[in-house]
Amino acid sequence: VLGRAWLLGVPAPALIALAILAIAYIAFNETPFGRYVTGIGANAEAVRRAGVNTRLTTLFVYVISAAAAALAGIIIAARLGSGSSNAGQGFELEVIAAVVLGGTSLFGGRGTIVGTVLGALTVAVIGNGLILAHLSPFLTPIV
Repeated sequence: VLGRAWLLGVPAPALIALAILAIAYIAFNETPFGRYVTGIGANAEAVRRAGVNTRLTTLFVYVISAAAAALAGIIIAARLGSGSSNAGQGFELEVIAAVVLGGTSLFGGRGTIVGTVLGALTVAVIGNGLILAHLSPFLTPIV
């Protein structure tokens, strides 16, 4: 039901993604936690010396990442009606490309949720364009 449900003409996974994006936007722009995460990305030692428990904050970031991956796995398993250990394999480079296209620095300390969403949409449009151009599926990962 979760993966295939529609609410007001919008797929449930899209609504879940929008809800998570809204929560992440507020968390990273309006809370001290978000400033700590950005600061740790820019200069962890400076943030530690400012009195922030960087180890605990980093742990929370990893826990949030794991929870997001688990939720994505649940949604894709519900959508496909089966589970696979290979589902999502190879998306790492696409994710990094989307984040960098969205303006996030690979050296840390800069980046926005909105920029990342725009980068992800750009990568999706490029991928869809390659499919519509009838490019070989074996060549699309190269682009």
